Amino acid sequence: MRYKFIASCFFIFSFAYTVAQSNDVDGFKGFDKIIPQKANKQFQSYFYFYQQNVAMNIYPENDFLKGQIVGRLFGNNTTTTSTSIKALYAEQRLIPFFIYSPQIFDGRATLRASFEIDWTWGDASYGTGGNFGSAISADQVNLQTQNIEAEFVPWKFWTVNIGLQRMFDTPHDPYRSIFDKFTQTGYRLAFWGTDGVGVSIRRQTDRHKSKFGMYKLYENNVELNDDVTLFELNHQYAATKLWNIGASIYHVRDFSSGKGGVSILGQGFASPLTNYNGTYHFSLSPDPYKGNVFWTGMYFSRNEEMMHDPWNLSGFVNYNFGNVKQKAVQDANYKTVTTIGGLAANLRAAYRYGQTTGDAISVDALLTTGDNDGNLDKKYNGVITANTWGSPGAIFIGSGAYLLFPHGNVVNRFVAAVPDLSNMGYGIAGGTLNIAHDFIPHKLHTKFGFAAASSMVAPYGGGNFIGLETNAKIGYDFGAFLTAEVHAASMQLGDFYDSNITKGSNAARPVNPWMAFACLKWLIF
Repeated sequence: MRYKFIASCFFIFSFAYTVAQSNDVDGFKGFDKIIPQKANKQFQSYFYFYQQNVAMNIYPENDFLKGQIVGRLFGNNTTTTSTSIKALYAEQRLIPFFIYSPQIFDGRATLRASFEIDWTWGDASYGTGGNFGSAISADQVNLQTQNIEAEFVPWKFWTVNIGLQRMFDTPHDPYRSIFDKFTQTGYRLAFWGTDGVGVSIRRQTDRHKSKFGMYKLYENNVELNDDVTLFELNHQYAATKLWNIGASIYHVRDFSSGKGGVSILGQGFASPLTNYNGTYHFSLSPDPYKGNVFWTGMYFSRNEEMMHDPWNLSGFVNYNFGNVKQKAVQDANYKTVTTIGGLAANLRAAYRYGQTTGDAISVDALLTTGDNDGNLDKKYNGVITANTWGSPGAIFIGSGAYLLFPHGNVVNRFVAAVPDLSNMGYGIAGGTLNIAHDFIPHKLHTKFGFAAASSMVAPYGGGNFIGLETNAKIGYDFGAFLTAEVHAASMQLGDFYDSNITKGSNAARPVNPWMAFACLKWLIF
């Protein structure tokens, strides 16, 4: 009851404050200006095309996993590395976006839809299912729905979005901000970075950005109280032209007992999905459970666009807490079987030494708590993210790493040594260093980077050091939103992978992973 009381008070205070501020808007101009507020046409469409050619020594041992592979390297997705086997392939993605805003509503009602078509070149034809469809003759039914949502503007500065929409853990409007803003501000998609169906209400001015959301993660049986529901309250205040500060509270109410989920993996605290995604796996009995998890946090950012002066800062602190209760057949009431309490903190600093934001040096540090005995003491002291319920549900892709932490340049294979902040419940202390330079401003881009991390708790039979990564990139802009790039990365594995728990099917420490790819990106308006 104490948690519910705190959450209720926080929501009432924040909502009342934003309503009171709605009459004090002198000098403010409304939404983010990155994309114009009003469209020139009732119907608009644009497309994101991505194609890459990949060479790497990472591959799945399970022959059935030819399509989409998500999760932890050496995890239950059967991914491993080899000195003799090399994966050589090409893959492609097209994401079409459609926007319809009828003139009869004068911009106060908009329908948006986005879809996704992925494949590995030459994989399959004459079938159905996502992530396939480019073998000879093609003719595959493979359209995947990303978003279908309606937006309404009931009052100035207010928007209401209803339907399948972006579910990001920052206060910015995902339909009026560039994507890089989400990977570098707020919680950087490290807790929630996916799509979900529900209702979100925003009030956004130049000084205040408030968001309330309710999302149905899993409905399961419509006649039963066995749903998984997310509640979100997030507010950011622009204290000065340079500094932004924000606070939030999130709540997941999971009464599903693991029903629903991703294919045969299921979802939730004790599902095989946790081992697949590299999150913490709770040792629960088969009895029905009810879980409540809260996330309370604060974040800040300075000079987000790096144009007021050369320095950019951002960071967050987030504490998740809650409990899981179970009821045996002979019991009348649910009893607490484990409590939850974990902390995550991040700090990023960047310095622009040249003419463009591509001339910059950045340092990124990440710390999360871990648990040295699982929940044997009926308490889990680590972090929980959306990866407990989705695959992937949280994507920490803004660090600049490729193998240690996940990278965003992917189509069907989203695999990293640490794909989740929890690091299997062991926690993590790590970070990245990136040095970028534009040899030709806004034309020829380069980047050289490092990443390293240690586990806060060593797995049984292994050590703390996870590994050290080096990476590099070079890219050339042929024109507006048309870029060709070449990337490469390698990672030296540490004694963390001496444990049978972490090294998968390998008898000894696995072979060091590496990858290289050339890609073409084109955003077509």
